[in-house]
Amino acid sequence: MNRTATATHATAETEIDVSVALDGTGAGERRTGVGFFDHMLDSLARHGRLDLDVEARGDLETGAHHTVEDTGLLLGRALDEALADRAGVVRFGDATVPMDEARASAAIDLSGRPLCLFEARGLPAMTIGGFETELCEEFMRAVASTARMTLHVRIEAGRSAHHMIEAAFKAFARALRAAVAIDPDAGGGVPSTKGVL
Repeated sequence: MNRTATATHATAETEIDVSVALDGTGAGERRTGVGFFDHMLDSLARHGRLDLDVEARGDLETGAHHTVEDTGLLLGRALDEALADRAGVVRFGDATVPMDEARASAAIDLSGRPLCLFEARGLPAMTIGGFETELCEEFMRAVASTARMTLHVRIEAGRSAHHMIEAAFKAFARALRAAVAIDPDAGGGVPSTKGVL
């Protein structure tokens, strides 16, 4: 089964290329021009067991918002394409990740219904390596919308914004890894009473 996809995006604000393989090892290169975001994408690939290549060129002189959001939209689109009709997948995934004093959880349903509920208790408003902390939510919302998934992310504890966001990305990665896994007991069917996701 070849669960891979590539996607490209070009506007006056950003030019982005993404390729993803769901059954990977974390291989690939992530270059967005936003150091902390690259670090988070590395964590997503590694802990999600995705082979992920991201090449982004954006209008960073205005901030990282367009680059981060558009990368999320494109990644979601690639995930949706790689999942195809979603036959045989586990469908649901959840994970809680502690990172020192921080803790975050994520839950996913590959339902075909795009929704992101993001809760962050006490996440400081600041910039880390060119990445505004508010962009964590923007990225998650963008991925969920185009991947057609229901995604709940909650940052439950923490003092370091770096740790809090990294825990959220790792929890998302682990939940995604569980949800996209092939269910050996499903017989290749779509995991829904409707017969379609």
